[in-house]
Amino acid sequence: MNLYQVLSLVCLSVLLSCNSIENSQENSENVFKKTLWEKGSGKYNNYRIPSLVVTKKGTVLAFAEGREAGDTGDIDILLKRSLDNGKTWSDEIVVWDQKDNSCGNPVPVVDEQTGRIWLFTSWNDGRDNELKIVTKKSISPRIPYVCYSDDDGLTWSDPVNMSKTLRDPSWGWYATGPGIGIQIKKGKYKGRLLIPANHSYDDKNGNIRNGNFNYGAHVLFSDDNGSTWERSEDIRPGCNESQIVELENGNLMMNMRSYNDKYSRAISISNNGGESWSKIYHDLALVESKVQGSILNFGDINGKNAHIFSNPSVPLGRFNMTLKVSFDDCKYWSISKLIYGGLSAYSCLTRLPDGNIGLFFEKGTEKNYEQMIFVSIPVNKIFSNYEFNL
Repeated sequence: MNLYQVLSLVCLSVLLSCNSIENSQENSENVFKKTLWEKGSGKYNNYRIPSLVVTKKGTVLAFAEGREAGDTGDIDILLKRSLDNGKTWSDEIVVWDQKDNSCGNPVPVVDEQTGRIWLFTSWNDGRDNELKIVTKKSISPRIPYVCYSDDDGLTWSDPVNMSKTLRDPSWGWYATGPGIGIQIKKGKYKGRLLIPANHSYDDKNGNIRNGNFNYGAHVLFSDDNGSTWERSEDIRPGCNESQIVELENGNLMMNMRSYNDKYSRAISISNNGGESWSKIYHDLALVESKVQGSILNFGDINGKNAHIFSNPSVPLGRFNMTLKVSFDDCKYWSISKLIYGGLSAYSCLTRLPDGNIGLFFEKGTEKNYEQMIFVSIPVNKIFSNYEFNL
């Protein structure tokens, strides 16, 4: 081989290497999507209620309900794991199958101090529905359960009934989340684990499920890494399906589905680590139509702390899955980005190990719940003219 041939091979090698680096960088900046569950495909008839969390080791966990029918009946808690920021996923793991009964509303929280993953769920007799439970005509009450994993979600402890300490016996309905819990990162209550939950209660002026009932929210919290749990004061009236974020000043914000005819999210603030809560007000910028939403303290974006919110951002119906970004502790939402303009419903947000926004949501073309889709979104796509095509 002469000198010319050697130099040609060297130049070709460098060129291919540069192209490989360029392609790698380009791929890392692309929006990535993956359908994790789909109606008509798999063991179950239907799949709903997304939850998405990242473990201390950087494993992405996606939870869902596997359903035989709708909101009641035989419902199991399912899980898929990803070790590469959501590009590939494990086979389905059944976390909890309690025969023909309903095991739903998975709400995980990761203890960053121990690495343990706590998972709260809600159980009821599969023969009951929400109307019977709210009106207290059910076979059994709706009960909170908790289990945990110490091996990054591969195996789980047996679920434990927590109703004696975490459920008021006067309540009818009970539900954890849906979505995720958080751990307080700073201040007096640093390390406290928090799980958002909700319930129904008797209200002579209420009008829920065609009776004198109303919905409220509350928080479950632990100061000993999950060994024991307590319940906060209630947040009322007319709110359920809640999520929590920590604010820059150390306060907590509860963001809730509202039944107060404001067509927007209900908000409450706690200045004592979630033990008690302020009077409800509504964030009119977070438009909703009585549907679950997700909110996340995402962390630093270009030197500013960002909170991100997701929901179907319309006053009526369930479509237009949208991300909104705030840089001032959720006072104003300066960025709004349409992610999917079609039918959509529940969602869950997380910060992926590679720094992307992780969004897991329900979508469809003819019905809202045909697919449960995971999307990895580079932050710069939210601040550009990029148009999503999911």
